[in-house]
Amino acid sequence: MSTARHPYEDLITHLTRTSPLGPGEAARVVADVLSYFSESTEEYVRRRHGELKSKSFTNDESFPRIAAELRSRRVAAPELSLRQLRRIVYG
Repeated sequence: MSTARHPYEDLITHLTRTSPLGPGEAARVVADVLSYFSESTEEYVRRRHGELKSKSFTNDESFPRIAAELRSRRVAAPELSLRQLRRIVYG
């Protein structure tokens, strides 16, 4: 049996104590959340642009919305101009 501790064992314990999640489910939730917030600014901008584009948002609607979303991300992204956002998407 491994004696290595999960780096977020305290969080997993908290989730199992305060929710109906079992230890395995809580560990998967923690992994999913960490993965979501480890996304780079560029990856986030590209993903969100694609999501908004699939919902028929125009670039003039999408880029200001993405810029606002970046300001409220858990790990603060640098302030990016609309031009910088466009360059991330289109190169």
